[in-house]
Amino acid sequence: MEAILPGEVAWYVTGRFYAANDGAVLDAGYFLQLQGIDASLFRGDPGEGAAHLTFLANPFTATPLTNGDLTLGLDAVGEFAVYLNRQPAATFDDPASFGAGEEIARFRRVRVVTGTTVGSGKKNQPIFALNVFSARLVSSRPFDLGGRRYDLGQLMPNGITQWGTAATTAAAQLPGYTSVLPFVGSAIAIGGPPHPPPPNPRGEFRYA
Repeated sequence: MEAILPGEVAWYVTGRFYAANDGAVLDAGYFLQLQGIDASLFRGDPGEGAAHLTFLANPFTATPLTNGDLTLGLDAVGEFAVYLNRQPAATFDDPASFGAGEEIARFRRVRVVTGTTVGSGKKNQPIFALNVFSARLVSSRPFDLGGRRYDLGQLMPNGITQWGTAATTAAAQLPGYTSVLPFVGSAIAIGGPPHPPPPNPRGEFRYA
């Protein structure tokens, strides 16, 4: 298994941002494509309920500010994990369901993330929102999919930089949340020589 080349597309994901009543924000979703994995990422037709690889972020807070027609959100540094679901059953009606599988990798966002919502649009509704962030790999463990073994620690040992575009119209209304917004993200692998430490007794790699 060879590492993804620096600057090469590492993955495409889609998911939803969940803003809770208490002000916390999290995102959850699934992988549409992950470079270096030859097996199908879905059990049946593509969709969240058939996704073998999902992700779920730890709840975080965002500090809002404005600049003309731009609304900015400064997201605190946080982590998200990637999960292998041997029996896929995730649903956007329950964001926690995207973290019900086996954790195969964990990433930590680097510094503060700035998200931008653009324009007022019709009836003072925003036009679209976008963000970009880098995330370092914190831990990984090997996993089997489609009869082959993979490890995100070998595919992208230095982490990723992801660009995301979000809709501004709510995808659903859920108890406990003020808004649920769909998004799509594309990530590239961060370059540099990998220096993974030896695996611990459970076969996991731990990174700084």
